[in-house]
Amino acid sequence: MECIMFEQRSADIYSRSYNIDEKELTFKPLTMQDKEIFIKYLSQYKFVTCEYSFANLVLWRKGCDIRYTVYNDSLIIKKKDFEGNYYFMQPLGYNKEDLKCIIDKLQDYKEKNNLKYLFKDIEEPFLNELKEIYKQEILIVEDIDNFDYIYTQDSLASLSGKKLHGKKNHYNYFIKNYSYEVKDISEFTVKEDCLEALKLWLQEKDETDENLNYESEGIKEIINYMDDLNLKGMAVYVEGKLAAFTIGESTNNDMAIIHVEKGLPDVKGIYSFINKTFVDNYFSDSKYINREQDLGIEGLRKAKKSYNPVKLEKKYCVYI
Repeated sequence: MECIMFEQRSADIYSRSYNIDEKELTFKPLTMQDKEIFIKYLSQYKFVTCEYSFANLVLWRKGCDIRYTVYNDSLIIKKKDFEGNYYFMQPLGYNKEDLKCIIDKLQDYKEKNNLKYLFKDIEEPFLNELKEIYKQEILIVEDIDNFDYIYTQDSLASLSGKKLHGKKNHYNYFIKNYSYEVKDISEFTVKEDCLEALKLWLQEKDETDENLNYESEGIKEIINYMDDLNLKGMAVYVEGKLAAFTIGESTNNDMAIIHVEKGLPDVKGIYSFINKTFVDNYFSDSKYINREQDLGIEGLRKAKKSYNPVKLEKKYCVYI
């Protein structure tokens, strides 16, 4: 991991510039009923990574114990990573002149509650603000396992070019060798089929894996709230049985995010088919497609790289 150190600029760098509000921060667990307040703050930004999608926060609200509070008119989100370490995401809705005060408050909470990090899931615009205004030493670590894979919509929808030739072959194999049907998840009984398939998928995995259980519960939740979360979903049936489903959303005029993609491994070419078809049919107006991170899992990293990303969108951990 790359570390960047910023030097001490004055003898009193550890002194506080603001008086910290003595009132303790109290965090409330995120629920679907909090959508309005989150959208109010999130709509002020044009985030590139998947972390600041409300749907993604709902998906992982239990797995990452996502909680929030409002402090100094800013939305503060506390989260847990997959190693059990708590941290804060970027504060939302703050006035720039108040940011130092907010950070001091969060730093105070971090010290009292023994958090490993101050911030994670940080994108470059907020990182640059920290560099500009923070006088004391700051340590920045690239969170490589959580970089998001960004692709052009055209490359995924067409699978054209030498680098994607293998994917196109898998896609062609699927359409030539299987009797299949594509359905929207909103169609009658399709949601129920997806939920049943998810249950069977989990049974075939290691049911003692807590993260898989949390992921499964999160997927069930966003399937049940598809309309409220403005999500789009597609399912593929092979020989009359559900073989794969996928869920995503348009987050702004340029970007769509694919949150879920599940398929039967013994149906050859199913992932190439559902990936291409979903992007082509549902996100033709998006310039870029975010297929999220690889979590440091080697097989997942290899699969995501094989689709020839145009960029890996960086995220950072920050210590102060």
